[in-house]
Amino acid sequence: MGPPDEPHGGAGADAYEFDAFYAASVGRLIGQLYAMTGDLAEAQDVVQEAFVRAWERRGELDLNGAPEAWVRTVAWRLAVSRWRRVRTALSFVRRQGPPATVPPPEPHHVLLVQALRQIPEAQRRAVVLHHLCDLTVEQVAAEADCPVGTVKAQLSRGRAALARLLADTELDPRTTRLSEVRHG
Repeated sequence: MGPPDEPHGGAGADAYEFDAFYAASVGRLIGQLYAMTGDLAEAQDVVQEAFVRAWERRGELDLNGAPEAWVRTVAWRLAVSRWRRVRTALSFVRRQGPPATVPPPEPHHVLLVQALRQIPEAQRRAVVLHHLCDLTVEQVAAEADCPVGTVKAQLSRGRAALARLLADTELDPRTTRLSEVRHG
């Protein structure tokens, strides 16, 4: 934020004074929080967040008093709060035990997803909602917020595009139905 047209008096002076305070103290505060946290990226994040909060309270913040101490205290509290959240999350993860082994996707699922990615988004959404989520055409239209006729056209075009993309694969629509893929 640059200096205002009128550097003295009015609301512009607050912004000018705050900019000067920020410029004079941000580097020092980051260095102090880095020393306190041992993590430069964390120090930068919490100091920036503390300055955002100081900016929001700039009318109440006494720039002639100890605003740097206020920003440093807020930044430290933010860092401690983040540590607590991380510690709580890690504790939760430990209590859950190791994640379950997830088998790799079946080759036909990979083929279907690759083909779906190649058709337009509206067609892809209609095909997935209707054929894989078992929604009626009317339900797809309501969810997509479009007319039933549009959904029917998207389904027709999407199925035709998928048929071309899946031709001569194990998912060739001439020999396999999407419902078999979903349940297979």
